[in-house]
Amino acid sequence: MDWSKFPQLAADIATLWAKYGFVNYFCGMVRTVVLAIIATVIGCVIGLACGILQTVPHSKADHPAKRFFLGLIRVILRVYIEVFRGTPMILQAVFIFYGLPYFTSNTVRFDNIWTVSILVVSINTGAYMAESVRGGILSVDPGQTEGAKAIGMTHFQTMISVILPQALRNIMPQIGNNFIINIKDTSVMFIIGFTDFFAAHKAVAGATFTYFPSATIEMAGYLTMTLIASFLLRWVEKRMEGSDSYELVQTDALTMTAGTYKHPAKGSNYDEHSREYRDNPEQSLEDRNFTARGDR
Repeated sequence: MDWSKFPQLAADIATLWAKYGFVNYFCGMVRTVVLAIIATVIGCVIGLACGILQTVPHSKADHPAKRFFLGLIRVILRVYIEVFRGTPMILQAVFIFYGLPYFTSNTVRFDNIWTVSILVVSINTGAYMAESVRGGILSVDPGQTEGAKAIGMTHFQTMISVILPQALRNIMPQIGNNFIINIKDTSVMFIIGFTDFFAAHKAVAGATFTYFPSATIEMAGYLTMTLIASFLLRWVEKRMEGSDSYELVQTDALTMTAGTYKHPAKGSNYDEHSREYRDNPEQSLEDRNFTARGDR
C-alpha cells in the first residue's frame, strides 16, 4: 500500500470542501435529511393504517358485506406490501415518475421533484412499516384485548387506548431503522433529478474528475448523519422506557385516618371541608370518625 497517497487524499478533500462544501455537499445533506424525515413520518402513518386494517377481527358470524370488504382490503394491502417490498426503490421512482406520463400521454405527471420523491420514499417506507405495525400489534398479549372487551370497550377504543401504545413502543427500533435506511436510500432519487447528497457528489465528481476524494466526503457525510440519527433515536427510546428506578409507595396520600377517601372539592364527612365540621368545629376528630362509621 502506498501510504504517500493519504496526504494527497486529504489535500484533495480539503480542496473539494473549500470549493463545493456549502453549495453542494452541505445543501445536499440538508435535502437528504429533510426528505428522510418527511417520508419516514408519512410512511409510518401509511404503515400504521395498513397494520391496523390487517388486524381488524372478523368471523363467520359477521355480515357477509363486512367479510367481503375486509377480505378485499387485505388482498389489496398484501399486493401493495409485496410489490413495494420486493422491488428496488430506484425502479419504483422510475415507474412513478416516468411511467405515469407514459401511460397517460402526459396527462398525469409530476412537475415538482420534491413531491414525487416524497411520494416514492413514503410509499416504500409504508410497505415495510405495515408489517412492522402488524407484528407489533400481534405481539401484545391477547389477554389485554380480552380484558378491554370484558369492560365494554369497542375494537377502536381497545386499539387506541390499549394496543397501539404498547405496539408503538415495541416497533420504535424498527421506525428508527427505517429512518436510517431512508437517509441512505434516498440517494437513488438522483435518477429522477432530485439533488440530494449523492447527487451533489455526482455533480462534483463529474466537474472535477476527482471521484474517490468526493466519494470519501460522501461516505463520511452519510456516516455522520446516520450516527447522529442513531444517537437521537436511542435517546427517544430511553425516554419512552421511563425511569429504571422505582420506589414502592408506603402510604396513600388520599387515605384518611378512618380508612376512607376524601373528595378534592367536596371533602368528606369528617374533614375541615365537611358540613359536620362547619356545624360543630369543637367536635373531636375521633368523634367525627365514629359518626362517619355509624358507631354512634
